[in-house]
Amino acid sequence: MERIALPAADITPLDDLDVWIRGELLEIVLLILGSVLLGRFIGWFRDRLLRRIAEGQDEDALVRSETSKHRRAVVQILAWSAVVLMWTITAALVVHRFGIPFASLAAPLAAGGVALGLGAQRLVSDLIGGGFIIAERQYGVGDLIDIAPTPNTAGATGTVEDVTLRITRLRTAGGERVIIPNGQIVQVTNLSSDWARAVVDVPLQLGTDLGQATELLREVGAAAYADDEVRQLLLDEPSVMGVERFEADEVTLRVVARTLPGKQFEVARLLRVRIAQALQQAGMSSSPDSAAGTPTADA
Repeated sequence: MERIALPAADITPLDDLDVWIRGELLEIVLLILGSVLLGRFIGWFRDRLLRRIAEGQDEDALVRSETSKHRRAVVQILAWSAVVLMWTITAALVVHRFGIPFASLAAPLAAGGVALGLGAQRLVSDLIGGGFIIAERQYGVGDLIDIAPTPNTAGATGTVEDVTLRITRLRTAGGERVIIPNGQIVQVTNLSSDWARAVVDVPLQLGTDLGQATELLREVGAAAYADDEVRQLLLDEPSVMGVERFEADEVTLRVVARTLPGKQFEVARLLRVRIAQALQQAGMSSSPDSAAGTPTADA
C-alpha cells in the first residue's frame, strides 16, 4: 500500500499549535508584558524628573519659574511620545509574530492613512497646535491662563494642570476641570508670566479734592508696601496713575501695583480694603453709584 506524502508547502507553523504556542505566542506575551513594564518605568522616570524639577521651587504653582514650567511640560510630552512609540513598535512586532507580512499591509495601511487624514484633520490640528505651545513656551503647568471663546468652545480661565500635544487641562477657580483641544485655542492670555499687575479703580464724587485724594492713595500704597504680609506679594510700591476717567457725577482715580505671577487678584482685594478704610477715616465718600461705596478692581 503506497503512502501519500503531503506537499511541504501545505504545512505552516500555525498547523502545529503546540509549536506555535511555545514559540510565537510566548514571544507575543513577552512583548506585551515587556511593553507594560517599560511603560511603567517611563511613568516612574517621568514622575522622578518632575519631582526634581519641583525641588527648590515655591510650593505655589503660580509662582514657579518660567523655566520650571517649560521643563515640566517638555518632560510630560516626551514621556507621552515615548509610550506611543513603544506601543506602535510592539503592535508591529506582534503582527509579525502572527505571520502577517508587512508587504501585504502596505495597501490597507495606505488606504487607512488617507481615510484617517481626511477624518482626523482636527486631531492633526490639535497636535500641531500643541507642538507650537510647547516650542514657543506660550504657557506651562502651573500658569494661570485665560483662553478666549471660539465658535466650538466656550473658553475658560484657570490654572494649567497638564499640557500634552493634543489637549490642555485647566482647573478653574470653582474647582471644575476644563479640557480644551489645542487646535481650538485661538487666543490665550497668560496671567502669570514673569509678573502681573493689580489695577484698582477708585470712583469718587465729582466735588472731591483730587490732590488730597491722590496723596491719601499714595499713603495707602506706601503703608501696604511696608506691611510684610503684602510686600511679599509685590514687586514694587503701588503707584497712583491719576485720573482715569470723568463721568457725569464722579471721577475715577487709578492705583496700580506690580505683583508676583498670579497674585494680582489677592493684592487687588487687599488694596481695596485698605483704600476703603482710608477713605472712610478721611471722610471722603466714594461715588454713590459704586457698589457699597467700595472701589472696584480690574486685575
